[in-house]
Amino acid sequence: MQIEKTALEGVLILTPQRHGDARGFFSESWNRARMQAAGIETDFVQDNHSLSEASGTVRGLHFQTPPHAQVKLVRCGRGALWDVVVDIRRGSPTYGHWTGCDLSFENGRQLLVPAGFAHGFVTRAPGTEIVYKCSDYYAPDCDRALAFDDPNLGIDWGVGRAEAQLSAKDAAAPGFAGLDSPFVYEGTI
Repeated sequence: MQIEKTALEGVLILTPQRHGDARGFFSESWNRARMQAAGIETDFVQDNHSLSEASGTVRGLHFQTPPHAQVKLVRCGRGALWDVVVDIRRGSPTYGHWTGCDLSFENGRQLLVPAGFAHGFVTRAPGTEIVYKCSDYYAPDCDRALAFDDPNLGIDWGVGRAEAQLSAKDAAAPGFAGLDSPFVYEGTI
């Protein structure tokens, strides 16, 4: 598996090797022992699968607060998406900074999102499926969102609010400036 660092400490792009022939391919998307050998010590407890029918569907920016903060490993099962992560750890040298990565069925890339980061994506193709692992269970009382198009973050989604397909929750999400983040930067992840 190829592991690439991003501009945000702890946010990694994982690209599993694909073994293919005339039938298709086989890929090992997660192997605890190999990840531990690479320094990734996450124990995932829940898998999620999301389908977005329309291109331009935005989901996020989402995060869960402690005690149910989540590490996520996100991949695209079908279609294509632009995946975005924002550092929301108070005191971090990259607080409020973001990074993005194209995930698609074709490229097979995955994005590892540590706790303390908000996460979201926009679909680039109709019928896009997102499959992701979480290190903690969904906890509605800890579920939070930030406005995807907050100008203070300056994320280039390739789609504006008027044309984005949004849930009511995401359409009403507050801006970054008012965030009272429960996450505190504690040095190297």
